[in-house]
Amino acid sequence: MRVLRISHSAVVDEWRHRERAIRSHGLRVHLISARRWDEGGRVVPLEPRPGEDVRGVRTLGRHPNLFVYDPVALWRALKSPWDVIDIHEEPYSLATAEVLALLTLRRRRTPVVLYSAQNIAKRFPPPFAWLERRALRRAAALSACNTQAGRIARSRGLAGPARVIGLGVDLTRFSPPDGRRRQATPSDLPQPDVLRVGYVGRLAPHKGVDVLLDAAALDPRMRVEIAGAGPSQQALRTRAAQPDLAGRVRFLGHLTPPALAELYREVDVLAVPSLPTPGWLEQFCRVAVEAMASGCVVVAARTGALPDVVGDAGLLVAPGDPAALAQALARVVDEPGLGPSLRARGLDRAGQYSWERVGAQYVELYAEAVRTGGGATSARHGLVGAHPVRAAARTDRPAPEVVVIAYGAPELLEQCLAALGDPADGTRPPLLVVDNSSDRRVRAIATAAGAEYLDPGGNLGFAGAVNLALGRRAESGGSTDLLLLNPDAAVDAAGIRELQRALHAEPGLAAVAPTQHDGAGEPAQVAWPFPSPVRAWLQAVGLGRLSRREDFMIGSVLLLNGEALDEVGTFDDDFFLYSEETDWQYRARQAGWRAVLVPTVVATHVGGATSTDPVRRETHFHASQERYLRKHHGPLGWASARLAMLLGVAARGALLRGTRGRDARRRGVLYLRGPLQVEAALLGDTPPQPRRPHHEDPGPRPAAPVRTRHGRHIDRSGIGS
Repeated sequence: MRVLRISHSAVVDEWRHRERAIRSHGLRVHLISARRWDEGGRVVPLEPRPGEDVRGVRTLGRHPNLFVYDPVALWRALKSPWDVIDIHEEPYSLATAEVLALLTLRRRRTPVVLYSAQNIAKRFPPPFAWLERRALRRAAALSACNTQAGRIARSRGLAGPARVIGLGVDLTRFSPPDGRRRQATPSDLPQPDVLRVGYVGRLAPHKGVDVLLDAAALDPRMRVEIAGAGPSQQALRTRAAQPDLAGRVRFLGHLTPPALAELYREVDVLAVPSLPTPGWLEQFCRVAVEAMASGCVVVAARTGALPDVVGDAGLLVAPGDPAALAQALARVVDEPGLGPSLRARGLDRAGQYSWERVGAQYVELYAEAVRTGGGATSARHGLVGAHPVRAAARTDRPAPEVVVIAYGAPELLEQCLAALGDPADGTRPPLLVVDNSSDRRVRAIATAAGAEYLDPGGNLGFAGAVNLALGRRAESGGSTDLLLLNPDAAVDAAGIRELQRALHAEPGLAAVAPTQHDGAGEPAQVAWPFPSPVRAWLQAVGLGRLSRREDFMIGSVLLLNGEALDEVGTFDDDFFLYSEETDWQYRARQAGWRAVLVPTVVATHVGGATSTDPVRRETHFHASQERYLRKHHGPLGWASARLAMLLGVAARGALLRGTRGRDARRRGVLYLRGPLQVEAALLGDTPPQPRRPHHEDPGPRPAAPVRTRHGRHIDRSGIGS
């Protein structure tokens, strides 16, 4: 296999162990990197080893995501017939867009592997959001250095597989003083009268070094060794000179790799006191792995990727808490047996990040990328190999958890829960009620029905509330199926069991839904085609009924496959009301899953029964349609669909009389102004602010929309008729 890798960070010799490890498996790897790059405040020139297949090219720009390579050099490199092209840059970066544009000009459909470390769901301004979306759709696979980065990429359109692959550590350089990998003896352990604490990294506010110094001030046994440089250096030196720390802190500056390895061996504990910020979280933290590989205990803040990297091989503390950090550091010497236990676990855990293992993981990922034959295209057509073969249906699968997202309407909720059966007879599945309205009557009804009740303290919207339930599911370590049930819908326990049997009767089903009748017993449409600009134009000219595809199922009663949830990820909570399940099923379809209707199960769905304001409901519906079309078809796709809608409602408004004509004209005004803008005005929204964690007090909030979904009079196909 011939692989072209493009990575500006490969200017550092240490990071090129990745390519060497991949080549050790027999692959031919040609590497393109920057001629020189600013790494940690120092300009590093590319210095290839003798015979190393790496080429440095000119770069324009200095920011990791705002630079481009010499296009002539890339153009020439892309001429060769590569089996895989691995772009080790973020999907939204200009460099990634440059490579993909040149591939298009070359008319090459070579499988592309992307990389991401971005573990915050940031909203990028144009054109970066567009570049990211198109890059992820083009990708045959993606490597991520942390779990959250893979989930975010999946939620933003990645069709191919996402695999978490660590950044790698040279275990021949970073090893315990005596070279042993497994054991610790009493002589290796820190002494209780002195605790040598190390810090390695950039000296910047978000790294929390000031928290470490405040922690050391609480325990006179601590001696702190700080390696690194950065903008906070002078302030930290001033703090270290104060009487409570005087003489106990040393600043070592930048260390060479051999000197860094020696530091890990000399200190007893490495502190990683990182602080989360709105724009940054720890994405991997290689120094934690280096320390564990060197036989050094790690005490880290519980933030970003640190819990995944450190796991149970170190101690985790709340970020920004000097007392908690000091207590954890002291435990290493004060608690009998803790030091040797953590050291042994750390040595084992560091072995997971050896370059040899990282290289093998990349070889497997490249094989997957080749099998997908271009990622999104093959996944949409369900080609074998687009994802690992899914297991056959199990007969011992646990019952799905039923999640009801409530907003007021306690009488309807009571009927909904009663239809599920008596919890005492053992046939009813586990039940969770998430109450977006914080209504005491809803709490009383849920508790009386034996359901678990959860009050998030504010209206999170449907997607946000579902994600809260998914978070609790993940914390419990479960991969159970999940039934989403509207409070104005009803299905019995036997119907749920039948839905689950159908869900697992064949591989590749992400979601199933029952047929539905309204309160009068009339059938309601459950399966719809995905919204698209083409669909909008068909609707505009009155040909919408020609498309009878059953792409997605409405979410009033929807059973989701636990394995699909694990792979596709959470709902996109930008969709406050409507289209959130459409978006999730579209992402599942891109990943090779399907959704089907189960005609043998019948549910009742009143539809619109919890709403008293159809204008508000329609505004939210069309705003969500705009979000969906912008997300999956881009600004041009949305502009096309909007034009189709305006032409369609103009014709209907002129030709139709009475209520239908007035409704069409009102919808025309909505699309002239823009549904998202109308929705923002409706809610009294200010420009988007960073989301609060669920445990924070949301403070005063605008009047929330009435929780109703999927009224039968709203066309689910895309742009309403």
